[in-house]
Amino acid sequence: MATRATARGAGSRKAQGNSSYAIYRTGGTTPEIAFTLLLVLTARRWRSLLDEHLRRIEQSSARMEALAAILNSPPLSAQVDIAKRLRIEGPTLTRMLDTLEKDGLVERLSDPADRRTKQLRVTDAGETVLEEMFDVSDELRARLLDGIDPATIATMNEFFAGLLERLDGGLAAPGGG
Repeated sequence: MATRATARGAGSRKAQGNSSYAIYRTGGTTPEIAFTLLLVLTARRWRSLLDEHLRRIEQSSARMEALAAILNSPPLSAQVDIAKRLRIEGPTLTRMLDTLEKDGLVERLSDPADRRTKQLRVTDAGETVLEEMFDVSDELRARLLDGIDPATIATMNEFFAGLLERLDGGLAAPGGG
């Protein structure tokens, strides 16, 4: 019953023409729509450009993210913890780890306390490859951020960390409801 009432309420808002969809449908936007759209497009374009350059060394941003997360986690972190850190599902990480392990870039080690759990470690070869990937991304990042005030970057880092925290929290309704 609540679903019908919600749908009716949304329908009347649409009829009034003040929903974001009604605005967007007629070619308009709001600062909030523009922000989220630009956020998605910027992240997507960054990843695409990074992948384009990493392909030259037979790597990808997904491989870089996985290796970096393993390297920057507590020693011998469990696979499930790395997946959480990357905000991806376990099976997605498992497929990535299969290829990284096959390429000799990571090792899966049995957890002495729980044989069902696999602990992860970046190999020496993995560190070498990751350093090459960072060289590629460092150069692109420097070009992207050239001329932007470091204080602005620090402010944006805080801002995006706050957004990520809200997203990870499930976007509680205003007022805590």
